[in-house]
Amino acid sequence: MADELSLSAEFPRADERLWRELATKALDGAAPETLNSRTQHGVAVRALYTEADWPSALNPSGAPGAAPFTRGSVSERDPYLPWDIRQEVTSPRPLDASRELLEALEGGASSIELLLDRTGQSGVQIWSASDFATVLEGVRLDLASLSLAPVGGSLFEGLPLAALLASSGVSADARIDFNLDPIGVMAKTGRLQSGPSDLVASFAAAAIDMTSAFPRSTALRVDARIVHEAGGTEVQELAYMAATGAEYVRSQMMAGASARAACRNLVFSLSVGPDLQVELAKLRAARRIWAQIADAFGASAAEMRILGCSSRRMLSRRDSWVNVLRTTASCFAAGVGGADIVLLSAFTDPLGRPGPAARRLCRNTQIIAQEESGLGKVMDPAGGAWALERLTEDLAAAAWGLFQQVERDGGILKTLSAGRFQAAVAQARTEREQALARRKEWVTGVNDFPDLTERTPPVADPPVRDDRLVARHPSVGGSFSALCAAALEGANLAELSFDGEPAPLVAPLAPFRLSEPFEALRDRSEAAAASGAAPEVLLAVLGPLSEHSARATYAQNFFGVAGVATPSPSPEHLLELVRRQVSAGRAPIVCLCGSDKRYAAEAQPAASALRDAGAARIILAGRPGDSEAALRSAGVTDFIYVGVDVPATLTDIMGWPQA
Repeated sequence: MADELSLSAEFPRADERLWRELATKALDGAAPETLNSRTQHGVAVRALYTEADWPSALNPSGAPGAAPFTRGSVSERDPYLPWDIRQEVTSPRPLDASRELLEALEGGASSIELLLDRTGQSGVQIWSASDFATVLEGVRLDLASLSLAPVGGSLFEGLPLAALLASSGVSADARIDFNLDPIGVMAKTGRLQSGPSDLVASFAAAAIDMTSAFPRSTALRVDARIVHEAGGTEVQELAYMAATGAEYVRSQMMAGASARAACRNLVFSLSVGPDLQVELAKLRAARRIWAQIADAFGASAAEMRILGCSSRRMLSRRDSWVNVLRTTASCFAAGVGGADIVLLSAFTDPLGRPGPAARRLCRNTQIIAQEESGLGKVMDPAGGAWALERLTEDLAAAAWGLFQQVERDGGILKTLSAGRFQAAVAQARTEREQALARRKEWVTGVNDFPDLTERTPPVADPPVRDDRLVARHPSVGGSFSALCAAALEGANLAELSFDGEPAPLVAPLAPFRLSEPFEALRDRSEAAAASGAAPEVLLAVLGPLSEHSARATYAQNFFGVAGVATPSPSPEHLLELVRRQVSAGRAPIVCLCGSDKRYAAEAQPAASALRDAGAARIILAGRPGDSEAALRSAGVTDFIYVGVDVPATLTDIMGWPQA
């Protein structure tokens, strides 16, 4: 018998003390702990983990397909399709949507997310059962599953839209995610058609009817993306998922469903951002949390279906080509983290409805991840990794504590109605916005390394708003079966929908994008340029290139995030250029750039000369230190350095009105 091959025998044994010595040397004497960080919610992420952090020999996370299901709901993945490749269809007209849907399936997608909007602004206009029949012409829903996603003007029409689809001739073998989510609508809009508890109960009864008619389908979606897209932390997203899922299971059981059937009737949607370590651990933590909840309801080993969607808040309208990298990172995290379904937003999403090239890129990113990179060939590759196992457990513990608090407060409906959850999410959003404003966090191409000569990628033509849908008769209302019966008799969407505009009920969890404040600055610069007054800041460099290049580059980047040009005239021509601009009726802005030593010798006389020449604002790149009073006396009006509020400072310097 051949001797066992020891791959580690030729290498010295790893030693933590030696690692710390080498790390300290690489950090110029700083302690390795300076590399530690925290997630947005405050969960620790350390630079080094050891066996003491996660006793892998005891196998506490189990095996894939076994309790506590951290490593996956199933023991192995389909080798040919490790996860479901889902694509959005958004063309407003049913016939165009049908073509887009077939293009997606023929191009490699395995399921469809059908965005539905009765106005046609953000999705497909569905007025009747025949419209659904048009969209789904030639599609085998027993092979390619369909997911309904009411958006925009159809947010309150999930149940009527489901009835129209059920009455459009689809087979009982169809695999459909109807995605009723009354709590999600309440959280996102702050509105409901009736009392929260009554509405959830009625939707639970409808959910049971749906899966009775379509046994391979699911009726309810727990859409925790709402929290993420509103600025919430990873822990808040997981806690909302747990609390909403628990409420949907309770309501179905009260309507007569078993715990296992109630759990099987759910799909969980989670956002996946670009932070690979945190997002991967978040998906694993979600399974850990839900397994414990399902077990408490009496549905042990209930499978959890997770839809991992690339974050929309991370996408930028400016330098949107960088979004390709962001969505690729989220695809990796979702696939490796064990998402059952992965949905990537088009990189042009903030610009408008995606064109064919952007849609193709969404599909091919996932196909490459599966077929060329082989990401699905290993089940839970994070399993046993001390860092990821510890982070998974810490996220799960923090989210479980928040979930328990929500339950103690009466459940997610009461917590949302009281506004407590929204207030916590708003606080997290404010903290994130401040970090971005001070560039403690970065959105590449937006608040760092902006591209002032970018080419905007093409998008599909914007749809023309169409509000022709009107009710011919009073609203039908009632149960799911009553809505289906009316749809079979030709009732349209308006006739199946509830009457009246829902009244405001609670504070909404409104979505936003991280880059919006900086994009607003770029918009202002471009508007000024269009009127013939392109904003600029003249760079006054002091000393040789070796002395001023660092701060000149910083200043170019600082003003560039607002689309402000930063020409750097030669020192001998600078004062004359300032005088000419003053004579032309302009208010020149100048930024001094140099080393600290050069500032001590030349900054004050340079500022005085610029002030005498007529410069309206004189900025110094760097912290003033003890010289601030003297510099201001010489004419310096502003200081820019790492840590200032960039949008607020730029708005003030450029003389723009406060937003």
